[in-house]
Amino acid sequence: MAFEENALDSAFEVSSGGRSMKSKNNHNDGWDVKPFESGWKCSFSAMASPCEVLFAQCSEREARALSEMAFNEVKRIEKKFSRYRNDNIVYRINNSDNQTVDIDEELFRLLSFSDQCYQISDGLFDITSGVLRKVWRFDGSDKVPSAEDIDNLLPQVGWSNVHYTPTAVKLNVGMELDFGGIGKEYAVDRVLLMLSEQLQQPMLINFGGDIATNGMLFPDHQWSIGVEAISNDAVTKLLNVSGGAIATSGDSRRFLLRNGVRYTHVLNPKTGWPIEHAPHSMTVAAPSCVQAGMLSTIALLQGKQAEVFLDEMGVTYWSQR
Repeated sequence: MAFEENALDSAFEVSSGGRSMKSKNNHNDGWDVKPFESGWKCSFSAMASPCEVLFAQCSEREARALSEMAFNEVKRIEKKFSRYRNDNIVYRINNSDNQTVDIDEELFRLLSFSDQCYQISDGLFDITSGVLRKVWRFDGSDKVPSAEDIDNLLPQVGWSNVHYTPTAVKLNVGMELDFGGIGKEYAVDRVLLMLSEQLQQPMLINFGGDIATNGMLFPDHQWSIGVEAISNDAVTKLLNVSGGAIATSGDSRRFLLRNGVRYTHVLNPKTGWPIEHAPHSMTVAAPSCVQAGMLSTIALLQGKQAEVFLDEMGVTYWSQR
């Protein structure tokens, strides 16, 4: 079992389109830049997460111009692919009532990547399973849905019922697409590639713990990244990273607890019920953030075989059970 690196790369090509690095504004429209060691740190909020972009070696002017590009790109992705909006392509698809909806090249690539995730995971990574949120609310309470409520939704889950071409997509009535499982990682890779085209200096992108970097902080000085322990807010492991990406999937903050049984938010799309015996947290290192995120999520979906799956994939990982 292996993923196709060429297919992944082609799904996430980035082009600056000849954009200048000159910032249009001197004010910050939702983002902020402050000194960071001998570089700069841009901070903002997006995709329900704190977001940071760290620049190791550049001027303040360059940092501000790049920060504006990063912020605008993340907001573009969030606006386009969020399922919480009623004015984007995802809303139109999810409310299309079995009608064909025109799509662009970017969405086609995301659908192609989602199909690859589905195939690699033997149907466990399914972006149509988001509809199960109608009965599952992982808020730390003990409110577990009934088997009947879950079974009533299962006919609306199934990637095999999504029909798409490079220019159009069609869903069965009641089905929905949810890109929440890959959207943040996609944004990380897009921003890193876009900014790297503008400035050939080390930088690190961190969107809610999904991280990618294009090189070492300084010569002979790697980036230090902490992995949060599942039992408290302490750092359980410190990773030294010189390139590539890291993503973490887990249920440390999203779960239900009833009669001593913990229900993870990682659902089996075939049954509608949480995966059993999965690690509480899985961190994976990979060449890109979408690869790392895909592998960490699919590993959780393997349950007690999570580590075996990642060993077979030949990647570096850190598991917390």
